[in-house]
Amino acid sequence: MYLAVDIGGTKTLLAAFTQSGKIHASRKFDTPKIYAQFLKLLAENVAALDCDFLSGVVAAPGKINRDIGVVLAFGNLDWKNIPLRDDVEDIAHCPMHVENDTKLAGLSEAIYIKDEFKKVLYITISTGINSALIVNGVIDKDLIDSESGDMLFEYEGKLQKWESFASGRAIVQKYGKRASEITSKKDWVVISRNIAVGLINLIAVIQPDIVVIGGGVGSHFKKFQAPLHDRLKKLELPLVPIPPVRGARRPEEAVIFGCYYLAKSYDEKHN
Repeated sequence: MYLAVDIGGTKTLLAAFTQSGKIHASRKFDTPKIYAQFLKLLAENVAALDCDFLSGVVAAPGKINRDIGVVLAFGNLDWKNIPLRDDVEDIAHCPMHVENDTKLAGLSEAIYIKDEFKKVLYITISTGINSALIVNGVIDKDLIDSESGDMLFEYEGKLQKWESFASGRAIVQKYGKRASEITSKKDWVVISRNIAVGLINLIAVIQPDIVVIGGGVGSHFKKFQAPLHDRLKKLELPLVPIPPVRGARRPEEAVIFGCYYLAKSYDEKHN
């Protein structure tokens, strides 16, 4: 079995995967604000899976020192310099790896379409925004620490982070509703315009074969697919062609499946 752990700001999801990629068992619990309490709950839930693990991957929403398995800072939790790899190895009794959650979600989605598209740009639009570049089914090392939601743009007369006006949090602040509650086509046109501001810049720099949009807002891709396509086409230039843009196939489970794919790839390299 392979262990997958997805640490979210509110929920933590963990799953035991068979070697063929099937979920054998899964658990979910509220993510405590105190790290020591998190480790206690994680230990209880790993024990409840009742599995022997070959290895595993922990998905962390933050900046990571991969050489030593330490999360330097979390994007949605007040934890810093956390020795996550060693702590989870002590709990799971197997080798563990730590990776950014968005990069893992991108890996999961890119694996689906790797025979069709070699260069996949994955965008997660949830509480915040981030991206991952996957090339030939592998997380691109040159952009592995990228934080595209922090890109600065002039918006409403001042420099602002992309995620400050285009993320799920920004949608709630502007409309008083979550993306799941918005039905107005006019509102989705505005939301799509704000998404396109950052997306066109990433497309210009990266020149991907395809863009996949996931995350909480991304799970409603069908609602804004048409206005986003129209907006991007208006911004298209001869040297910046607009690639296909799709919604994620597994927006809610992409991260844990990415954990499985990465754990399996590490295992295959060392056996």
